[in-house]
Amino acid sequence: MAHLSLNQYLTKLEHAFRKADGLAAATLFSFKHAHVANRRLQLEKPEDDCQNYFDPPFDELVAAHLKCCWAVANNDFLIAYGCQGLIVQNCTKILQSQKDENWFLPVMFEVCCDLRRFAIRADCQTVKKGKGKSGEKLEKAAELLMGCFRVCASDSRAAVEDSKKWGMLNLVNQLFKIYFKINKLHLCKPLIRAIDSSPLKDRFSLSQLVTFRFFVGRKAMFDSDFKSAEEYLTFAFERCHKESRGNKRLILIYLLPVKMLLGYMPKVEVLKRYDLMQFSDVAKGVSSGNLLLLNEALQRNESFFIKCGIYLILEKLKIITYRNLFKKVYLITKSHQLPIESFTTVLKMMQVEDIDNDETECILANLIFENKVKGYISHQHQKLVVSKQNPFPVLSSVL
Repeated sequence: MAHLSLNQYLTKLEHAFRKADGLAAATLFSFKHAHVANRRLQLEKPEDDCQNYFDPPFDELVAAHLKCCWAVANNDFLIAYGCQGLIVQNCTKILQSQKDENWFLPVMFEVCCDLRRFAIRADCQTVKKGKGKSGEKLEKAAELLMGCFRVCASDSRAAVEDSKKWGMLNLVNQLFKIYFKINKLHLCKPLIRAIDSSPLKDRFSLSQLVTFRFFVGRKAMFDSDFKSAEEYLTFAFERCHKESRGNKRLILIYLLPVKMLLGYMPKVEVLKRYDLMQFSDVAKGVSSGNLLLLNEALQRNESFFIKCGIYLILEKLKIITYRNLFKKVYLITKSHQLPIESFTTVLKMMQVEDIDNDETECILANLIFENKVKGYISHQHQKLVVSKQNPFPVLSSVL
């Protein structure tokens, strides 16, 4: 394939189109395939050759791909992005014209995926040249992908196996990747609703479902819906292929904070297996109520946690750490009436800056509100009065 002449390549594509062989055609459009490195297929002006083989809009589709190969070979991702955008637009036209068929979906999958990748590279080149803002090309790419999504979602034919709806989840996952990268998570909501209401929602391929639930779980985490986040991320982790260690590790980066916020601490063996020892002292600090150890772990691994987008989520673990720390004070004093001052003192020992009794009361009030402590604050006597039965409801377990 890497040594095909232009005529041979065009003949293969023509044959794939005539046979309605979407998989074969998708290979001939994929930038993962060896043909893109073939210099005979890297053409700046391929329009005339393509018009001799194909009718519109297929001629424009193929010509844009060959020019895109030329642009990539010349490391010009602005032109490559423009060509790939034209390819996706023509895919939308072709899908719309094929009223009773969906054989073209594999081609759509490949070209949409490549458009997202080229948009990232084009954004980098645009910013480097000082001609645009980061994420502009990605945002426009999302609009083109939405065009394909609408065509797939609007297919109302009764014949499910030939429905274009099979293309919905693949496109949603590509859009998720864009929206997370440009920080526009609110745009995910209607896409999630569209998949959840689809008759095919449980029939998509497992790999697509794993990706979908990974992103939905991450969004739920950022929305502070930790129970839903745990459900979706656990599904993704457990059903992710066992040999896809990198993907399982990526899922765990978000699942671990969610689990800890729900009171489940990870085993060291799990952290070692997936090279996530950054979480080790975080978990130790939370479970032991060692606020100083938690703060040191967050500070030491700050760049990693920020890069993953979970630093602020991990900060929320402090409320559980306060609970575990204050439980130790309760066990030492063996009293149901605990002076506020005793909690302030232990917080000072943990090097909490500028802490006083008023701020300690606020922490205690939050713990009571979140049902992590059963009791009430006696402002008159400056004491925390805890329940005589299970004053510190069980939180922690082991993941």
